[in-house]
Amino acid sequence: AQLQASGGGLVQAGGSLRLSCAASRRTFSSYHMGWFRQAPGKERMFVAGISWSGGTTYYADSVKGRFTISRDNAKSTVYLQMDSLKPEDTAVYYCAATHRTYGSRRSVDEYDYWGRGTLVTVSS
Repeated sequence: AQLQASGGGLVQAGGSLRLSCAASRRTFSSYHMGWFRQAPGKERMFVAGISWSGGTTYYADSVKGRFTISRDNAKSTVYLQMDSLKPEDTAVYYCAATHRTYGSRRSVDEYDYWGRGTLVTVSS
């Protein structure tokens, strides 16, 4: 699957952004999707995940209650709504896809396909 993330930009602390990730394959609905982020000089970290049906979502503790992941299988797109943004949310955000039906799906190694990433900058 080819993934294309978009929606990043510059926002003030407390603001909101919505990221989108469009997939090229018709089998999008069979993929478990995730969002990760990578800050300068740091490892790529899990942010949020969503099951193929959208019925199960889970988040990193650092974003729980502020970010919401969702998907529209008819549009082959997954979203990340980010509210109450903080300067520490500044990073390149990546969407990823996996066929795995087991494991935590919170680690980079568990995902098969990656988008190029979109930069989110939160100013204080």
